[in-house]
Amino acid sequence: MTSDLSTFYLLLKRDLTLAYRHRAELANPLLFFIIVVSLFPLGISPESKVLQGIAPGVIWVAALLAAMLSLDSLFRSDFEDGSLEQMALSEHSLPVLVLAKVLAHWLVTGLPLIVLAPFLGILLFLPENAMLTLIATLAIGTPILSLVGAIGVALTVGLRRGGVLLSLLVLPLYIPVLIFAAGAVNEAARGFPVAGHLYFLGALLSLSLTLAPFATASALRISLS
Repeated sequence: MTSDLSTFYLLLKRDLTLAYRHRAELANPLLFFIIVVSLFPLGISPESKVLQGIAPGVIWVAALLAAMLSLDSLFRSDFEDGSLEQMALSEHSLPVLVLAKVLAHWLVTGLPLIVLAPFLGILLFLPENAMLTLIATLAIGTPILSLVGAIGVALTVGLRRGGVLLSLLVLPLYIPVLIFAAGAVNEAARGFPVAGHLYFLGALLSLSLTLAPFATASALRISLS
């Protein structure tokens, strides 16, 4: 157990270091997120009432697509240089190693989205009483996107052009997160309680955190066999 935890930390540190060395690649999903949200006032209407009504859905759809944009790099480099096969053959628990990689992915993609979202919410005239709910839904929902997305990436990592297939596999699984997260922000903007939505997102996070690493590890073994 101690060995697995040490390996978890070392792999997390390695992935964060590699991500820091390729900062330009990390900026792509964030720029995509900012650009997509910023274009809506130009394409629909600059009126505050119109933007306020669509703000939760726009921000969450943009965050979901930005998370998907960065998914393909989760295991790709390790697959190409043979590191992924060595991880699968090592004595360490593969689900633990998968969890370390998913955590590193979330720290460099999901966490910046959470930081940027309130500023984009101001741009779309999102009410102040909905800002905390927006941050809460992103804090709970973006880890789900990374965990569930890792399963799809593991299944398609051996394919040269697996981007379209990855979208087809992952998008249907993202829909419940999108519905309850955007719904929670909408309800908060109207002054209604949002505890039910957040509890459901929390249940999805617990389920994903429990099962996704094992499903991803099995999918990786299938792809590597």
